[in-house]
Amino acid sequence: MNSFFPASVENLIDHFASLPGVGKKSASRLAFHILAMPEQEARAFAAAIVEAKEKVHPCPICQNLTDTELCPICASGKRDPSVICVVSEPKDVLSVERSHEYSGVYHVLHGVISPMNHIGPDDLRISELVERVAKGNVNEIIMATNPDTEGDTTAMYIYRLLKPFGVKVSRLAYGIPVGSNIEFVDDATILRALNGRVEM
Repeated sequence: MNSFFPASVENLIDHFASLPGVGKKSASRLAFHILAMPEQEARAFAAAIVEAKEKVHPCPICQNLTDTELCPICASGKRDPSVICVVSEPKDVLSVERSHEYSGVYHVLHGVISPMNHIGPDDLRISELVERVAKGNVNEIIMATNPDTEGDTTAMYIYRLLKPFGVKVSRLAYGIPVGSNIEFVDDATILRALNGRVEM
């Protein structure tokens, strides 16, 4: 099929289209926006992508993204390390933090168990969580995975793994609509869900 655009433009469009939630039309708009930028801005944009890829890495404690040795939450002396909120993705940390009521720490799984997408427990950061609990000094694990089939499956799998340690495992209350993503839930609902969490 013949293209109306140079190969380099098609390549740029294809790369944008490979991003989650970006269709071909949106990818084309983004590509042409980049092409319309002054060269200095476009280079700064490209440099930001490269810099993030080079510097950002998982925090060795909670697996959240950081560009320092430890993430700011794990490095803070003001957080309660005995309470760990388990979330699916790094962006979910921001959602819980917006409540301004949670003072514990986090553990980021980087996904959920999803057989249809060929994602099993070994593909997630579950073993790192078990290691944290095994070291002791953890009183409660709050499961804050999304309230859908995959999130519930992941929460139940982790609950069964942690049961022998005798640690309290709770689940966010269903103030969060079933089937929704924590990323898009408003602050008040997050707060109600945190306060109304129930032990598993």
